[in-house]
Amino acid sequence: MLSPYLCKAKTADDYAYYRDRLAEPHLLDQAVAVVVAFRVSVLAVPVGGTRQGGFLACTDLWLAFAIRELLAQQPGFPDARVRVAEDHTVCHQVLWGEPPPPPHENDVTLGRFFGYSPTAIAAFLRDGPPAARLGRQRGGAR
Repeated sequence: MLSPYLCKAKTADDYAYYRDRLAEPHLLDQAVAVVVAFRVSVLAVPVGGTRQGGFLACTDLWLAFAIRELLAQQPGFPDARVRVAEDHTVCHQVLWGEPPPPPHENDVTLGRFFGYSPTAIAAFLRDGPPAARLGRQRGGAR
């Protein structure tokens, strides 16, 4: 088992995704890449400006607690905590910042909470999540 560690934000596999969608891309200056396994890395974006909170999903509980420890030592990740999934079909979460709105809240409210730009929110509402677009491109379900 490899322990997670932090790297420069630009090394994260999903860096461009957030760079293109955040209302305040300068937050990426304090973001970190969390390397979780075999050089797979995900971006952790700090709170600030319109971004009130963030989260990372983890399949393994030990990994969630290890990531929480790493982020708790970084500026911009206040109140880093783990939400343990009670259902085995749902991932555990590492959260920071304000408590997020309920998942059933509308997508505009959720997008604003996580600091997405109005353009990114509008594109999401129009096109759906990236996985849905990929499925449509491949002729899959909508």
